[in-house]
Amino acid sequence: MEKHSKIYVAGHRGLVGSAILDNLEQKGYDHIITRTHAQLDLSNQNAVSDFFEKEKPDYVILAAAKVGGIIANNVYRADFIYENMMIQNNVIHQSYLHDVKKLLFLGSTCIYPKNAPQPMEESCLLTDTLEYTNEPYAIAKIAGIKMCESYNLQYGTNFISVMPTNLYGPNDNFDLEKSHVLPALIRKLHLAKLLNESDEAAVLTNTGLSNITEAKSYLSSFGVTSESVEIWGSGAPKREFLWSKDMADACVFLMENRNFDDTFSKEDKEVRNTHINIGTGEDISIKELAEMIKEIVGFKGKLVYNSDKPDGTMRKLTDVSKLNALGWKHKMNLENGIEHVYNWYKAQ
Repeated sequence: MEKHSKIYVAGHRGLVGSAILDNLEQKGYDHIITRTHAQLDLSNQNAVSDFFEKEKPDYVILAAAKVGGIIANNVYRADFIYENMMIQNNVIHQSYLHDVKKLLFLGSTCIYPKNAPQPMEESCLLTDTLEYTNEPYAIAKIAGIKMCESYNLQYGTNFISVMPTNLYGPNDNFDLEKSHVLPALIRKLHLAKLLNESDEAAVLTNTGLSNITEAKSYLSSFGVTSESVEIWGSGAPKREFLWSKDMADACVFLMENRNFDDTFSKEDKEVRNTHINIGTGEDISIKELAEMIKEIVGFKGKLVYNSDKPDGTMRKLTDVSKLNALGWKHKMNLENGIEHVYNWYKAQ
């Protein structure tokens, strides 16, 4: 990419897109195109077509998606498959029609089978059953991978798919119902600390409520009290976490230095599994994660594990040897990253 290239970052306000936007700006790219959801509904085919016709971007980074944690994925199943497929179908197809030089499609490592061998190599895609709670979202992202591969093979486009592991960082979603595990734990433990310290004004500010009794009742429904924080599941599942700014750096590195032809062996008779895992290759149990966040936040109460709630997949560790071979490796360690994002959260 040239510094003056027109680069469209779809989803620039989210955790992923905002980190990529910041990385591009820091590296001197000065012609970045963005649109909010209010300005451009990516699920609207005509609107996306009109946008591409008007702007004609040289490069596209597709970070826009409907995302959420285990509860949201399981409850809003139709929303997750419909909205994600509409977004990616529209953006990928219009990128082909308007001769975009390179597109980067972002998915998630939840595309892999529930019982995939650990660590998960790209080659294990579509080899077994998916985790039920996020199956609709995973199927949408798998369709996006196959769409990029298929357009590359049929039309000669240069579309790359990357599958980041669990991300965390500035601009994450801290909603108590819909957030992923790490930001959810940060917010829950922070609120429990405020309750424990009887900082009622801060509790009301943080919850957006005006009555402390109502606020305590609301937080209790999520297992948050002054004495304890409930955590879904046994705490035994292990997860891998990647600092969002590291993820962004990996994405921009690939856009600058690698092409679709670099993602598979020329000796392969069938071109498949061209996507690239982005992660650290290191994981931690939910229990260890919760204890780490508890220590960083400074909550003095107890952690209570509710084994009646689902654990989800017991382990999801990515094999990042393909990414490392392409020339990129992560930099931020988890403890320092959590301290950074907690300080960011408090500042908001």
